[in-house]
Formats: sequence, C-alpha cells, structure tokens
Amino acid sequence: MNKDTLEGQWKQLTGKAKAAWGDLTDDDLAKVNGNAERLAGLIQERYGRTREQAELEVKDFFDRNR
Repeated sequence: MNKDTLEGQWKQLTGKAKAAWGDLTDDDLAKVNGNAERLAGLIQERYGRTREQAELEVKDFFDRNR
C-alpha cells in the first residue's frame, strides 16, 4: 500500500487504530493522517516501544487492514 492510499483511507482506519492503540487520542490520530512514520513515533512515545517494535506494529496494522 503506498503513502497516498494510506492517507486517503486513513479516516476509515482511525476506528481500528483507536481499537489497536487505545492510548492514542482522536487528535493524535488526526495529526497522523495516515503517515506510518508519525504513527510509529506516537506508539513509541506512548507505549515505550523501541522504534523497531513500533514500526513493526504499524506495518502489521496496515498489512491487516488493506
């Protein structure tokens, strides 16, 4: 899935993202706007994950929700 597709479908995926990462607020998810790097950064910050763990979680999330 390319960057444009992710950003275009992000509004549809925010509910699933909120279910996956409940500590992220609606404002957080709005700021992410489908950007995988920003989402990984927020997950890293909120959940204390390493960058690699956060990136893997985001990749898995987007792969499952194509």
